[in-house]
Amino acid sequence: MPLTNNPKVSKVLLQLTWIIGGIGFWNAFNSIGSGDVETATQWISGWAIGGVGLLSFIRHAVFHRSDAVRMGWDYGQRNDFQLEVGFANLAWGVVAIVGIFQGWDTETLGALVLLVGIYMLQAAVLHLLELKEVKNPRYGSKLANLAYAICTFWFAIKALS
Repeated sequence: MPLTNNPKVSKVLLQLTWIIGGIGFWNAFNSIGSGDVETATQWISGWAIGGVGLLSFIRHAVFHRSDAVRMGWDYGQRNDFQLEVGFANLAWGVVAIVGIFQGWDTETLGALVLLVGIYMLQAAVLHLLELKEVKNPRYGSKLANLAYAICTFWFAIKALS
């Protein structure tokens, strides 16, 4: 089985994504605990939005067949929905990284975090709704997506307050 179809590739990419996002959230929560909203927003933007966005692009778009097989969505052909999601991930990932390097202020980065939070909250709700219809639901990934969405949304509100 070529790498592009092997679900293990997308599983490893997903695990790396959660590690990168976890680093961002861990440090952001530590910064918020110290009252440093600016640093927290930079951690979220750089790692949980930028790093996660870039890795998610690779998983959803470059290894789209691997990811489709992993999720049980393999139709035996290219799934343009997978690519579209990957392109969205790439867009906000690149913008977050550019924003960090350009020294964007907390409110500007907070607006980007809010954009991702809104998107992810909607995606999480869709994933939760599909639990009724799936034979073998993966509750862990659904709850992880919801937690990511809520935390991202919460940090956006902190950055914009």
